[in-house]
Amino acid sequence: MGVLTALAILAGLIVVHEAGHFLAATWQGIRVSGFSVGFGPALLQRTRRGVVYALRAIPLGGYVAFPDDDEDSPFPADDPNLLRNRPLRQRALVIAAGVIANLLLAWAVLVAQGVVVGIPAGFSTTPGVLVAGVQAGQPAALAGLKAGDRIVQVGDAPLAGGQQAVANLVETIRSASGRSLTIQAERGQQRLNLSLTPVDLGGIGRVGAQLQPNGSELFRRPNGPLEPIRQANHDVLALTRRTLEGFGSLITHFGETASQVSGPVKIVEMGASLAHQGGASLFLYAALISINLAVLNALPLPMLDGGQFVLLLIEGLRGRPLPQRFQMAFMQSGFVLLMGLSLVLIVKDTSQLPAIQQLLGH
Repeated sequence: MGVLTALAILAGLIVVHEAGHFLAATWQGIRVSGFSVGFGPALLQRTRRGVVYALRAIPLGGYVAFPDDDEDSPFPADDPNLLRNRPLRQRALVIAAGVIANLLLAWAVLVAQGVVVGIPAGFSTTPGVLVAGVQAGQPAALAGLKAGDRIVQVGDAPLAGGQQAVANLVETIRSASGRSLTIQAERGQQRLNLSLTPVDLGGIGRVGAQLQPNGSELFRRPNGPLEPIRQANHDVLALTRRTLEGFGSLITHFGETASQVSGPVKIVEMGASLAHQGGASLFLYAALISINLAVLNALPLPMLDGGQFVLLLIEGLRGRPLPQRFQMAFMQSGFVLLMGLSLVLIVKDTSQLPAIQQLLGH
């Protein structure tokens, strides 16, 4: 059930993104020929008022189709309602609408969290440090740690709770490169004794695990109808800033951060885990993924909204569009790049799933 919930959320976010493009076009009277969720062959398809709505086999995104791209279009090339014949500002709105829709959705989800769950009111800590995630093939995974474990002791020293416990454990790991640490971890009702040996990276110990305080977030009833809105405004800005910083780190420190990049399989797995927790976790998951989709699509890369904006900007500066062959080469290179990256991430994600690791003998 958790996997279905996560898939439904991810599909809903894609639908909202494409609906942004669709509504921005139809609101301005621009002709649209198709609305698809996913790529590849259609699993379900229906035509209504000249628009083909389709659910396709490869769930890696979606797209809105325009008659401009159809060689057999029944509309003349000079039809004023074709997208390419509209002013730059109208086309820019159509391109930007997907990103705007995802940001608005994230804001609405966080407002709903404030109304339904409440306003964040601190964090109730319990002893130990939570392992939020582990990287395959890294010391934490090799030691036997799994996401959801709680590290309660290092050597003879029990770990307290809160952010300070995380800081103390991180410092212990950093200063123990190449040296074995004896740790105790709890997994459900089990207590495990494990040997963890940080690898040496530039004189600093690393174990390939995401650590966070153990406990649960506290919520309170909002003080009036406007507080959820103010809280959502704050949270959207904070999450967007952190997402931008994350993409920036990926670009500037690719070698160090590439292993942390996850694809659709890992995203669904994370969502399934949060679905079992329920409560505020799913609200935050939906908002965070929606903001990530917005930022990702805003990147100036082929096949993404940001890449379309680059072509539009060049057209505005030149006073005319780039030749069609250059635009086609730009978009086709982006399609190959994105599909290749998606396949690599899917293979990477699935190879880290427990059942696949067992088949591979890990």
